[in-house]
Amino acid sequence: MGDSQRVVRILGAGLAGSEAALQLADRGIRVELVEMRPEVGTAVHKTGNAAELVCSNSLKSTNPDSAAGMLKAELSALGSHLIDAAMRNRVAAGGALAVDRDAFSSEVTARLCAHPCIEISRRLARSLDEEAVGVDALIVATGPLTEGDLAQSLCEATGADNLAFFDAAAPVVMAESLDREKLFSQSRYEEGAGDYLNAPFSKEEYEAFAQELVGAERVIKREFESKDLFQACQPIEEIARTGIDAPRFGALKPVGLTDPRTGRRPWAALQLRAEDAHGESYNLVGFQTNLTFPEQRRVFRMIPGLESAEFARYGVMHRNTFINAPSLLDSNLRFRPEIEARWGVPVYVAGQLAGTEGYCEAIRSGLHASLAVVAELSGEKPLPLSEDTAFGALMGYATNPQTTGYQPMHVNFGIMRPLDERIRNKRERYAAYARRGSEALADYCGQLRQRGLLPSEEGGER
Repeated sequence: MGDSQRVVRILGAGLAGSEAALQLADRGIRVELVEMRPEVGTAVHKTGNAAELVCSNSLKSTNPDSAAGMLKAELSALGSHLIDAAMRNRVAAGGALAVDRDAFSSEVTARLCAHPCIEISRRLARSLDEEAVGVDALIVATGPLTEGDLAQSLCEATGADNLAFFDAAAPVVMAESLDREKLFSQSRYEEGAGDYLNAPFSKEEYEAFAQELVGAERVIKREFESKDLFQACQPIEEIARTGIDAPRFGALKPVGLTDPRTGRRPWAALQLRAEDAHGESYNLVGFQTNLTFPEQRRVFRMIPGLESAEFARYGVMHRNTFINAPSLLDSNLRFRPEIEARWGVPVYVAGQLAGTEGYCEAIRSGLHASLAVVAELSGEKPLPLSEDTAFGALMGYATNPQTTGYQPMHVNFGIMRPLDERIRNKRERYAAYARRGSEALADYCGQLRQRGLLPSEEGGER
């Protein structure tokens, strides 16, 4: 299956890079894993270990009927080294998978160092043009702190507009949690139903909302210049600070809208745009925010029709380098041919640099890219991953050229294909998503086994 003469270079020994390295090495492919730490440190890392967790030590829910639980089931079924290491270094956290971060990263580092097909190179990568020389494939997994010469190299290769340095994303809410009695469908200046849902405010509702908005707790307590932000997105609460009516002339402007219940234009109105092609989730248009998650729940549920809103994704704003994946990558996380032509070898992007948000999503992206590399080096086409799986749904969203205003995303039911039959009960609906995903995963794993890319089920644990 493998070819020890083939060499793949991986930039970054984070979650994605470490998983990719171990998967390729297990298949007999030589790997050069380039990691700048500890020679070059960062503001958040403390060690030179691989897969060091720098934020929470939680890998989210293990509930098999949750999107996060579905993703963990995928990782386990596909023989993920890092999910295995996480389970071995688990600490009590209720229904979540949390780890002893030092023990976890130490075990991953030990696995990398012990593998005969992996060479760890402690140096700083500066140029994609240079790193693509002398190898059969390149995986870029340098993470959300990618900066300096390497970031500039990415800009040169993809176009400056395709690289963002601050992640300013609006919240996304589940369609089923919206109160349709209070919302109406209409596009601006159009009669009848339109492409947007609209949440109309009365004067009193708006002023109460604006007051809570400007006083809410923020994550990052400093002002951001527009040049720092992707597409110059300003947080809605910062706009409100310039004047209580400022949002009414921006994201909450009611012009061109008529509330069918009153026959008049509302005092203010939030527009909600479908986040996915199936209308399972909605984006709060213009609501990029720096509020803490609890404050988003509290304040944004003051919006008429969103009193019981279930958040598929909270708004975020933090230092986070990522590429505009829908315009640059295919479903295997490989650069599109017009970009890749300059290097002459296949180049992939994995982890948060590709815009996949979350620890397990990063691990899974490394595994996904590694399987694509194995197929490429074997002269075969990568197996398509069903969008009924958790990660397949994420790839369907993240690499679809029709996805606009791309922002980092984690797995969630809001981006999954609707069920064939509408299920009103949330618990039953999520269980149905999980069953459907499990069937698609079983079929995918069966095809991998037929190709010799996955051990038989009788092979036992690592």
